Amino acid sequence: MVSKTYIKYIWLLNTLLREELSFWQIEKRWKDNPMHEGGLSIRTFHEWRDGIKEMFGVDIECNRSKGNVYYVKNPEVLDEQKLGKWLLQKYSIPQDFITFNSMKDSVLQEEIPLGTTFLNPIIEAMQKNVELQVDYQRYEDEQEEHLQEFHIQPYALKVFNRRWYLLGYIKEKNALRTIALDRILDLKVLSTSFEMPEDFDARKHFANVVGIYVNKDLPVTKVKIRAYGIQADYLRSTPLHKSQSEVRSKHGEFAEFTYRLCITPELVSQLLAMGEKVEVIEPQELREEMKKRINNMCNIY
Repeated sequence: MVSKTYIKYIWLLNTLLREELSFWQIEKRWKDNPMHEGGLSIRTFHEWRDGIKEMFGVDIECNRSKGNVYYVKNPEVLDEQKLGKWLLQKYSIPQDFITFNSMKDSVLQEEIPLGTTFLNPIIEAMQKNVELQVDYQRYEDEQEEHLQEFHIQPYALKVFNRRWYLLGYIKEKNALRTIALDRILDLKVLSTSFEMPEDFDARKHFANVVGIYVNKDLPVTKVKIRAYGIQADYLRSTPLHKSQSEVRSKHGEFAEFTYRLCITPELVSQLLAMGEKVEVIEPQELREEMKKRINNMCNIY
């Protein structure tokens, strides 16, 4: 997980993004926070300011004309930082934490059980643009375990199906690869720096797939499915892919959706998970793959 120190930085930044506060008001808010470990000294406060500057590139300044209140001078910097915005959203403590905490048995969040051990050093390496040395446990189809050591330049993090993945350039393979964080046995942050390609965009990298499997040799294909009953409403509210377009429907019975994406094992798995509520209309190759997988499932029961 992200370190306690970073969580404190995020708390202070979020607090001052909401309103301008004097030091004693900040100190009081900190005492009311469930994370607090004693009081907040002025020295520690200034250390947090410096940490926020280093971590997010954001300046916390004092406005003496308003009674020595502190404020975020350049919040627009956060709009340019996808990682910084993600950290703020992921680890922010709700402002009304007392009310939130009293409902902890009623407000349930889905946990990501594996892969968080090395999340903090990976984020640090991404911020500093330095390489990682990774001991990795790879699995083959025949369930044999393979241990590998390689050097990776970390580009982006992604969550899919409750697992963390790291996308980066692996020097030994001379290629971009996506690895699962829960298969990392050991990790070291190196001092070797790298330059992120100017044309790299993580969203574009994953734009044509469902999940994390990307193969540039796979063509982008038109896929049409028919969803029956309530499954159509689920897909309307939570699209399978951003290219989803509803092209035909019969109220209360079915709806047809089209997509432009690559046909990958993860796409097939997602469609299979919808069971009899979804039928693949086209392309024929995807229909055949669905039949094959369904028949294989039937044969084991």
